[in-house]
Amino acid sequence: MAKNDQNNDLMEKIVSLTKRRGFIFPSSEIYGGFGSSYDYGPIGAELKNNVKQAWWDEMTKFQDNIVGLNSAVLMSPKVWEASGHLTEGFADMLAECKKCKRRFREDHIEEGKCPECGSELSEGRKFNLMMKTFIGSVEDKAATAYLRAETCQGIFINFENVRESMRMKIPFGIAQIGKAFRNEITPGNFTYRTREFDQMEMQFFVHPDEADKWFDYWKDERLKWYLGLGIKKENIRIREQKKDELAHYAKKAVDIEYRFPFGWQEIEGIHNRGDWDLSNHSKHSGKDLSYADEKTGKKFIPYVIETSAGADRSTLTFLINAYEEISGGRTTTTESIKEKEVVLRLNKKLSPVKVAILPLSKKEELAKKTRETFDLIKVKFESQYDETGSIGKRYRRHDEIGTPYCVTVDFETLEDNAVTVRDRDTMKQERIKIKELTEYLSKKLSQ
Repeated sequence: MAKNDQNNDLMEKIVSLTKRRGFIFPSSEIYGGFGSSYDYGPIGAELKNNVKQAWWDEMTKFQDNIVGLNSAVLMSPKVWEASGHLTEGFADMLAECKKCKRRFREDHIEEGKCPECGSELSEGRKFNLMMKTFIGSVEDKAATAYLRAETCQGIFINFENVRESMRMKIPFGIAQIGKAFRNEITPGNFTYRTREFDQMEMQFFVHPDEADKWFDYWKDERLKWYLGLGIKKENIRIREQKKDELAHYAKKAVDIEYRFPFGWQEIEGIHNRGDWDLSNHSKHSGKDLSYADEKTGKKFIPYVIETSAGADRSTLTFLINAYEEISGGRTTTTESIKEKEVVLRLNKKLSPVKVAILPLSKKEELAKKTRETFDLIKVKFESQYDETGSIGKRYRRHDEIGTPYCVTVDFETLEDNAVTVRDRDTMKQERIKIKELTEYLSKKLSQ
């Protein structure tokens, strides 16, 4: 099989798995779907929440000088005027087919012909990516508002509020997770590029003289975060942006890229935004957003070092990175018939279900004991009670969603009050007393 075919095959398997096991569904599917929109199912919602929580903990718990924020999706249009989003700076060059009227980004067209019908294209023109909406009962220009295109502007306009209320001193950061919207013309590659997405952004405010130092610090820290959550070293890299790639406000930028089945693509950007953001909001609002140096008393506009990641892209990255097929199977049960088996080797912090509680059979006395065990465990760990199908099929089902530990309650349990704990990765099974199970699992899940 050619390499491209293998890559396409892998993406098809990921898409199939995510729907079959309740990770991700096409949005509005019963109505034929809605372009590049997706709904996260019960398992996917847990996984994505775990990704966001891991990021939030990294920023706000494990750093001494970063606080959180949750700003509004709808803001004054003046915010977007000041940020440059309503000018030509936040737009794609589009060409329209003169025959089928489809529109395409110019940088996505190789031969100057319509990718759909091969007809002649018009000259390119600017298309703004902001999504419009209207506030109030009248749809006119005065009522026009926008769904935010990025979460960072909410941070910049709250810089002074956060600094004063939390008594923050430079250098300090503000972190935020939230929805952003862009009217992308060519979304695609499953959940990699969509029009509605969750951003995980942190803006770190520094003295201009220390910008380079903090830029290097956050570049290293962000790479370590992905590696610490299990991303394979050979599939992740840092690429410095060339001068002609830089955003107009950026003094320096690097992309953290992952080797997806569809090629190397960005999963996070680290940017030195200079003082462009606070300077512009200060100018347009009339609010002084300068900072007085504590030693000299001299005022300056802080520089911003930004780390910007997508929760959806990160979730997709962790899914692809964890996906593994074992030819010939790895279970010893006869019902597996040595078929190909799938295992999601997710980092334990990210696993949607941490522990599965499985009765060996549905017999009443065993089910009762299993329920007691489940009630003990579920208050401590994200758990699932599963009694449908053979024990081998249930193991495989939980391997496919990345559950690290399966706990089986069997007939011996009724005699010795012990259960069998199976490790997803090693397949090793241990007999553990029920009274010791919570402590045992706590240690295992923290490793």
